[in-house]
Amino acid sequence: MSASRLAPAAPTRSYGSGARILSIGIASTGLLTFAYFSIASHVLGESSAKRIDLLWSVMFVIISVIYRPIEQLLSRTIAERRARGHAEHAMRVPMSIQAAFAAIFLVVALALHGELVNHLFEHHEALYDVLVVGTLAYAASYFARGWLAGHQRFGLFGALVLMESVSRISFAIAVAIGIASGQTAVAMGIAAAPFVSLVVVPLAFARGRGERGEVSAQPHGPDAPITADEADAALAGPGTEGVQELAAHEEISLRRGGGFAVWVSGIMLSEQTLLNAAVLTVDATSRSRTLAGVVFNVLLIARAPLQLFQAIQTSLLPHLTGLEATAGHDAFARAIRTTILAIAAFATAVAVGLLLVGPFALRHVFFGQNYDYGRVGLALIGVGMGLHLSSGALNQAALARDRARAAAGCWLLAAVAFVTWMLIPAVSDQLLRAEIGYAGATAVLTVALTLLYRQGTRGRTQLSS
Repeated sequence: MSASRLAPAAPTRSYGSGARILSIGIASTGLLTFAYFSIASHVLGESSAKRIDLLWSVMFVIISVIYRPIEQLLSRTIAERRARGHAEHAMRVPMSIQAAFAAIFLVVALALHGELVNHLFEHHEALYDVLVVGTLAYAASYFARGWLAGHQRFGLFGALVLMESVSRISFAIAVAIGIASGQTAVAMGIAAAPFVSLVVVPLAFARGRGERGEVSAQPHGPDAPITADEADAALAGPGTEGVQELAAHEEISLRRGGGFAVWVSGIMLSEQTLLNAAVLTVDATSRSRTLAGVVFNVLLIARAPLQLFQAIQTSLLPHLTGLEATAGHDAFARAIRTTILAIAAFATAVAVGLLLVGPFALRHVFFGQNYDYGRVGLALIGVGMGLHLSSGALNQAALARDRARAAAGCWLLAAVAFVTWMLIPAVSDQLLRAEIGYAGATAVLTVALTLLYRQGTRGRTQLSS
């Protein structure tokens, strides 16, 4: 086998183009998600709206922790193999891990049935049913997202998440216009969303079969990319140490895939801690029955852009993985630098806007709650959001370089610092405490991931020289 057979396949779509396409779908998703909770806040009483907020917070923590790792694993693995010229990608191990995570969730949810219904959802059984059904359905949705991201099917990825958000907000709109009524009707949109989003999956796999057919029909000349079978056959021949190392690196095993998934689960849990721990701690410690909902609404300022930034993260990981596989170190650094500069400009604009009109907008436009929001605190959320987004870009760089364990340590440090801060009454105003804590924890996270990124960059520069 000639060395040219190992040349990477050209990417079907650039990172910038993919991010722009995906941003349309996820930007719409972020706005519609924000609108869903805004409508729920207006059409339901404060207590019912708070329960919807808690339902979403709990579900989003769970699905992010147990399903997004498989999305990231699939995206990274498929992108790496495609960059090295492979057309086939094993799905058995990621599928097994995903199924195991879903089964563990179901067992735990059934065991905690009474606790969740009686305490978290205040005796509303329907909310528990939405949690269980919706969480199980998201297993298929996030698996599809990873497959689409790895193959750079960003248009279909955007369509999937857009269908999800449209179906969810439809239930809230139905209550607003009088077609349906009550808390359960609004909550059902959360369970229905992942089912509706899967309508794009048959189209995605049909296109995948067509592309594989085109690849198999191409002549296998000396410059053609190798297939998985050819790589396995080459292992038996002499002088194939490089191919052996390549195949060992590319093939996804249960041990390697499971380890990656576990560490990314830690990252996702830490991220959700930054977004939801304040809501849960305030709900547990505050005498006010509605303050947790106010904290949730404020953190939506950070959550909505973070959901939008998933477009960049989703396209960034396979792009960086491909560059790492093909020694594109300069392009790797350029992609990170460009992304962080764009985030800094966006976060500055958001923070200034919140400082000027944030209290008025939250009180009179978005949520209709008579609460005295502080300008400085809202601006701190904008700053923290920018730091959080920057950390997301640096995190994708770490995952592309297979540094998931080290990245998980950075996230865990920030999460522990945030929870500790929320439990110490250093600031009596719990909303302001959450705002200060979020900005501080994301600053710690950004510094830690920056140091990790520079360490990896120096190592690769030395290897290339």
